[in-house]
Amino acid sequence: MRSIEVIREENEAVMERLELVMERMQGMQSEETVKEPFRSYFAYIASFLLKLRQIARDIEAGIYFNQSLEELKAVNESLYHDILPEQYEKSYANPAYAKELFGDYGELLSVLYAEARSVIPAVYECRLFPLTVTAELVVEIYNYFEEENEYTYKDAKRAIYYFVHDYAEDYVEHRMRETLDPTYTFAEDIIMECDLSDLRYLYRFGDYITENELQIAAFLNEMPEEDVKAMADTYTEGYIRGFDVMGADLSKKEIVGIRTCIGFERMMRYAFENFKKIGKKLVVYRVALDVINKKPGRKVGYYATSPNLQYEYDHRFDKGLFFDKVMKERFLAVSRLGYEKYKVEAATYAGPAVLETFGEPDFNPVNKEEAVRLDEKQQKLNTELTREMNVLVSEYMKQEELSFTIIAYPLPTIGEKFKEIFAETVKVNTLPNDVYHKVQQTIIDALDLGEYVKVTGKDGNQTDIKVMLYELADPEKETIFENCTADVNIPVGEVFTSPKLTGTCGTLHVSQVYLNGLEYKNLHLTFENGKIQEYTCTNFENQDENEKFVKENLLMNHETLALGEFAIGTNTTAYRMGQKYGIQRKLPILIAEKTGPHFAVGDTCYKMSEDHKLYNANGKEIVARDNEVSILRKTDMENAYYNCHTDITIPYNEIAEIAAYTKSGERIPIIENGRFVLPGTELLNEALDR
Repeated sequence: MRSIEVIREENEAVMERLELVMERMQGMQSEETVKEPFRSYFAYIASFLLKLRQIARDIEAGIYFNQSLEELKAVNESLYHDILPEQYEKSYANPAYAKELFGDYGELLSVLYAEARSVIPAVYECRLFPLTVTAELVVEIYNYFEEENEYTYKDAKRAIYYFVHDYAEDYVEHRMRETLDPTYTFAEDIIMECDLSDLRYLYRFGDYITENELQIAAFLNEMPEEDVKAMADTYTEGYIRGFDVMGADLSKKEIVGIRTCIGFERMMRYAFENFKKIGKKLVVYRVALDVINKKPGRKVGYYATSPNLQYEYDHRFDKGLFFDKVMKERFLAVSRLGYEKYKVEAATYAGPAVLETFGEPDFNPVNKEEAVRLDEKQQKLNTELTREMNVLVSEYMKQEELSFTIIAYPLPTIGEKFKEIFAETVKVNTLPNDVYHKVQQTIIDALDLGEYVKVTGKDGNQTDIKVMLYELADPEKETIFENCTADVNIPVGEVFTSPKLTGTCGTLHVSQVYLNGLEYKNLHLTFENGKIQEYTCTNFENQDENEKFVKENLLMNHETLALGEFAIGTNTTAYRMGQKYGIQRKLPILIAEKTGPHFAVGDTCYKMSEDHKLYNANGKEIVARDNEVSILRKTDMENAYYNCHTDITIPYNEIAEIAAYTKSGERIPIIENGRFVLPGTELLNEALDR
């Protein structure tokens, strides 16, 4: 059954409920059965949901998108108006303001409103189930406030708990459908069928459309066709080449997962045509916004520029309102049901092709004590859930059969020289693989001689770390480092390995870095035997807040993480671009990691596919695929993976030394004072000299 038929049936099944609850919403706008300030809150949220219902009617009637660009923009603005930075301080979605207004009910009502806001995309997809059940939840809690002497805060909180518990299967099943079922073509239809020269198409997605999306779409429309095609070719060829590098067979797979950014539809149309020419089907899925499916700090799917990053930050842990052991098991159970339903699609899923953007304005989050957080018990449960979900996924998708690619382009908000930066980024993304492959092999040959690598910083960078290397049994046939060109991670430019943890020790320091969209000032990590022992930053005046920030957002609430990867980036052209335009700190990690040495905390790059043999182009097997944590998968799977991997890069200009040291004590310098000094790498300094 095609997806549109499934949606029609779902809508018909809830239509009577929807009309009844909307009628109740009408009454809530004028009734005085609830005291202030709660009355105003419920009247506001009712008005918001009624507006969504009217939009759904207009879309179904085929009249909504007949509006002018200015009219569509006005409606879009009205849906997101109160969470924009200028209005957010007085928004019900702001947990601090909600707490000020509603006291103990503040966090609950703020979460409820955020959940109501998550319905917006569903309405544009013509799915009425989320609108229906969310409105019913609002009415249920409203009824409690009408009879305040008979019900308590716990009753209202319990309503949210059972809403999540009862509808988890429906929400997770739909998430499986949109991420695995190629007949769910909502976004693909927009990209392939709309007139992309008419920017009204952008408002079909349901996301907040900023000047970024309007300008990037107009910019791509102005580009010569061959240039846009070349961008698409780089993206799709990197994906195909990734399977060759991974030693996986793309011909056995049918479905490619598409993660993109709204505004790049002209490029993606050509990319989609490329994938279809090689017989692939597509799943184009948006970032999950509902409390059941959303991923804190991660955007998995397509998205537009955030209306307010502080809003997203405030609500990243909303599940703390209801998450417990029962709910953890519920999520696992319904996820298994979903994978069973789509097990054929899961088995033929090839992996994601990702387009990311960079250049959004700086974001310095405010840690609000009023926002919902995970307590220590919930943190542990959530870590367990993540681990067990990854094991579940691997049952239906064999990791050694998957690959991916990631490419990134700047947004207009990067600055006045956007067009020049965009052109430079295209050049960086298309640097010649063969040239870099040869230079990088020279570096690998030197590193393979080492027992460990020493990295030290300069000019205020306090890095001083010793990284132990895998011991080769047969240097003629084996290698420690992978020679990485432009395939899974575009652009070209790094050699990387899984370090030996025992003996790896020292300090990693970065004066300023953006990780997963968050800025860290003076990030300090201290390692002993390859694991983080101490961590801090200087984002906040309070030391406890700094440590909490690092633990929640970098350690992902783990007590420690291992050093899962050590790499040396070789893309000095990308580094020069960052320095030339003053955008070094705005570069996305897949470009930034190529502009100096980088250290990834968490799992290795070979997570759950360590037994799959890989080879560099010279025929040598890459044998450093495991470390002392990942090898536990053979005896103690529960403790073998962290299920996170975050790269931290030190720019060349902050490097005093990167050198390999052999067992005999010989020093083999790779970089000194920010320049490549190993014979055979002189080419890399040309961009630095320019």
